[in-house]
Amino acid sequence: MICFPNCKINLGLFITQKRPDGYHNIETLFYPVPLCDVLEIAEGGKNEFTITGIDIPGGHQSNLVIKAYEILNNRFKLPSVKIHLHKVIPTGAGLGGGSSNAAFTIRLLDELFSLNLTTEQMHDVAGQLGSDCSFFIGNKPVYATNRGDVFENIALDLSNYHLLLVKPAFHISTPYAFSLATPCKAPYHLKEIDIKNLREWKSFVENDFEKPLFAIHPELKRIKEKLYDLGALYASMSGSGSAIYGLFSQKVDTAGMFNDCFTWQGKLL
Repeated sequence: MICFPNCKINLGLFITQKRPDGYHNIETLFYPVPLCDVLEIAEGGKNEFTITGIDIPGGHQSNLVIKAYEILNNRFKLPSVKIHLHKVIPTGAGLGGGSSNAAFTIRLLDELFSLNLTTEQMHDVAGQLGSDCSFFIGNKPVYATNRGDVFENIALDLSNYHLLLVKPAFHISTPYAFSLATPCKAPYHLKEIDIKNLREWKSFVENDFEKPLFAIHPELKRIKEKLYDLGALYASMSGSGSAIYGLFSQKVDTAGMFNDCFTWQGKLL
């Protein structure tokens, strides 16, 4: 069976509190993006996991796809499987590619072996793998709080807009990005943003990671400025970076603009 794990962007991100467990509480909006990896799982033979496409740091055993299989295997004693993952979504980008791979593994194993998992059970497994992993179980726009793992559905439709993603060659570690953060109360409620005022988002829909990371990596700020120069209605870093995105009313010509960067452009769903 084959599926296509997609990524996400953050529309605004406030880091509101350092938690006793060492994590942080945040407030953000997650929005799914149709930039996808390819995941195939087939029963038979001995367990086998292969990866093609872009390089992924770390060994196979640290991959969230394997960890998702192991959690369900411990619970259901699954047959052996061959898993192939073709990576397109860049890593260290703040796009949730690894979390999406894990969530889609849960969904695909549930379908392949008729596990009859409830949505709550899938969320429970995903929650053991990463803070934003559960988002990809529902895979629709949400207002996220707590560690980014408590969701409230929102009526936000960006399907009339084009997205341009730009990721420079370097990665940013999420724990490192959080180490630079200064938590503070959110200045406003992100779920109150209105698509009718999209052009005004520039002045108030902020990502708290941008200020410290732009100071260390000025290239990120330059990419964001270039997106506005190209006519972006709104531009921001996604999550803890290093991907920067712009929302446009139509497809744009980026020839010669973002050399040595990964770029993707497409209409949102």
